Amino acid sequence: MFIPGHLPPDPLAADDLCFVFRNTALLVFAAEGPTRVPVRCEPGGLDPAGAQHYIGSLAGRHCYAAATGADTQPPAGMEWRDLRSLFGRIDEAVFGVAGRGLQIVQWDLTHRFCGRCGSATALHASERSRVCPSCGQVHYPRLAPAVMALVRRGDQLLLARSPHFPEGMFSALAGFVEPGESLEQTIAREVREEVGIEVANLRYFGSQSWPFPHSLMLAFTADYAGGELALQADEIEAADWFPIDRLPRLPHRFSIARRLIDATVEAIAARTD
Repeated sequence: MFIPGHLPPDPLAADDLCFVFRNTALLVFAAEGPTRVPVRCEPGGLDPAGAQHYIGSLAGRHCYAAATGADTQPPAGMEWRDLRSLFGRIDEAVFGVAGRGLQIVQWDLTHRFCGRCGSATALHASERSRVCPSCGQVHYPRLAPAVMALVRRGDQLLLARSPHFPEGMFSALAGFVEPGESLEQTIAREVREEVGIEVANLRYFGSQSWPFPHSLMLAFTADYAGGELALQADEIEAADWFPIDRLPRLPHRFSIARRLIDATVEAIAARTD
């Protein structure tokens, strides 16, 4: 449904979708009916003369993103909602575009000056980058790859909870890729660090953009290969092996974690039926 783009169409349209951010909060209509983002002709829609980024089209409607000042008040009938709080509350495709918009406006705000020489940068005319006119350094939007591993031991799943999770929720293990690591090395290290066990037979499942602040989550399944659970105190609050018929509270169905868990449960159930 979404076609990414960099160069805006001409002319602008009244039904363009407008993703307006104050820090990490998105401007939405939330008081009556479904939560949704404004279109250009509505309150909260973007001023054609203002600074904005074209990010592509969703189901034929062009999408723009922009940042506002920290003290900007919402128009009547609208609210600022932290994007994370909207996960599962707005359409999944719209949430994905909002995440793209947030990453682009945050990148633009944090790369106004060159990290090499300190000079003011300028937007590139034909690609998504900011260029330093003094030293020629090109600054692209950054991504931080992270891996997720759902470990199986027979018909049991290893699920853990971070202290930052909602109460009672467990999920698969996850962590960021470090410089010089392959994805496979990251999974082995993260699982060993967080719960003290070894894994084998990694199998790729899928990926999901995760704009908090600019991550790409790559999900895998893995088989238990040895060791006893030993939790990393500052990262893991609890972890255990769960049979598929006694799972704890799980992440929202929009998340790659939940899709990974559901698919694995389905595969185990099909084999044991």
